Amino acid sequence: MSAVLSTERLTVRQWQATDRERAFDLYSRTEVTRWLGRTRTMAQLADADALIERFQGRSMDPRYGVWAVERRDTGVVAGSVLLVPFPDGDGEVEVGWHFHPDSWGSGFATEAARAAVAKGFADGLAEVYAVTHPDNHRSQAVCRRLGMTPLGRTDRWYRSELEAFLLTDPN
Repeated sequence: MSAVLSTERLTVRQWQATDRERAFDLYSRTEVTRWLGRTRTMAQLADADALIERFQGRSMDPRYGVWAVERRDTGVVAGSVLLVPFPDGDGEVEVGWHFHPDSWGSGFATEAARAAVAKGFADGLAEVYAVTHPDNHRSQAVCRRLGMTPLGRTDRWYRSELEAFLLTDPN
């Protein structure tokens, strides 16, 4: 499957059925899913099939998606990056990331998110938001590395109190 976008170290592409074991390994970990709000921790491999199908559905519009982030050096899926309208928003678009613990601390989330935001701006977005659980300091650090402006806590999206960040197109 062709890349949606790529960086020096990463290929961002659609999730595929053949990724089910890695998706299960990623989304069956409470250290990952504890930060994801509505996403529940997977209990069985079949849950990965449904998740991949949902991600593919959210990726039908070429401007948006929930994509697999594959390491170019190993071919292993390190996680997901998303650029999607908030499901309960007014057209605002969010960037987000979910990475396997074996890929934490390598800068992959920042690299993938930076590329996703650049794609969004190239496709005509004027601004992109990110939201994090108030205690998810690692993701807040990614937001800062992306140059996002902290907006404080809000319950505007996902019916939960979250830390919000904003990045506007510099052009």
